Amino acid sequence: MSVEVDVLLQEAKESIEAAQNYRSELQQRLHGLNQARKQVRGSSGQAREALRRHFSELQTAATRLLTERLTTLLAEVDAIEAESVKPLDDCQSLIEHGVGQADELLREGEAALRCGLGEKEDKLGSFTKKAMHIQLDSLPEVPALVDVPCVSAQLDDSLLGLLRDRVSRHGSVSSHPPVQIEELQERPGGILVRWCKVDEDFAAADYRLQHRRSGSGGSQYEDSYIGRDCEFLVLHLDPHTDYLFRVCARGEGRTEWSPWSIPQTGYTTLAPHEWCPGTEGYILSSRRNIALRNDSSQSRCPVLYSNAPTYFCGQTLTFKISAAGPVDRRDSLGVCVDSEKGAESLQRDQAVCISTNEFFETFYQTITFIPMNEGGNFKLRVTIGSGNREVVFDWLVDQAVDCLFFGCSFVHSGWKVLVF
Repeated sequence: MSVEVDVLLQEAKESIEAAQNYRSELQQRLHGLNQARKQVRGSSGQAREALRRHFSELQTAATRLLTERLTTLLAEVDAIEAESVKPLDDCQSLIEHGVGQADELLREGEAALRCGLGEKEDKLGSFTKKAMHIQLDSLPEVPALVDVPCVSAQLDDSLLGLLRDRVSRHGSVSSHPPVQIEELQERPGGILVRWCKVDEDFAAADYRLQHRRSGSGGSQYEDSYIGRDCEFLVLHLDPHTDYLFRVCARGEGRTEWSPWSIPQTGYTTLAPHEWCPGTEGYILSSRRNIALRNDSSQSRCPVLYSNAPTYFCGQTLTFKISAAGPVDRRDSLGVCVDSEKGAESLQRDQAVCISTNEFFETFYQTITFIPMNEGGNFKLRVTIGSGNREVVFDWLVDQAVDCLFFGCSFVHSGWKVLVF
């Protein structure tokens, strides 16, 4: 086979490979396009359903409220009418009774006038006595029209205008939520979630972060954080398990939350930090991430180590002091290369720690280690943060270190430490 044929064959193979790669890239883009179309159509359908459901509920509630108000006003009219008509009915009965007596008296008088002379004196005397008994000069008082109720309904025509104005501004439709998740970083037993505003015109007062286990049909989103910060560390997550995260915001002076961001999937491969159980002088929480010093020993300062070297260089290790006891110069928090048994304090070789005097003023301590190798010397660049202060220095170690134990040691009881 000639050289030219070999060249052509090689070019053909390269063209075929390039075409395959091109087709693969186009198929991936086509898949992404289908996902985008699915999101647009799916979210539009959900928005339509939400609008129909919401306004249907409003219509039902508004009809119920109007009906209840109408029933109340009609009941008031009925009460006024019944209360006002009763004395008029009583007066009418009295007048009608008087008319009946007058009719009867007239009939007797006319009969007395028509009777014969022998009976006339008796009948006229009886008629006169009866007329005096009836008191023909006494008439019941009939109230004037101005003294009886004239029921009317006062209706404020401005309600319809106010309702029209509020309804015209009720609800909104947006093509993009004002806030989106920016970054998901795995942490031991958790995920650090960061988000940011994508609508610069939206003035956010609070943010709301939720998460749930992915792929669980019955799993519901639960609140992880509500506040003004733009990041939050979600703890107590199972390693190697997908979780969905979403965030929304609430505008200044508003009560309703904005639409949710596009859910993002994250997971952690790192086991959660745990204190080692069984250490004398310490009580651990059920998740073993909180340690409480529960007795005092003036002669010794027992060291509580992590259950395993779960801190990997490059990560941030955080201690939170949730309760403090009496201070001793041997008290300390930090990390170490090994978990030396029987140590009287964490202040020893192959360890970097913070003394009580250094962390007593703040309840949060963060430590970050960056491995470095210069000229055959192994060292770790250590960054310790305490409140608004930060200290950076190099820690020389005997050999390359990828992971470290963490630990604490306190002389007196009352100290309570959370690690994450």
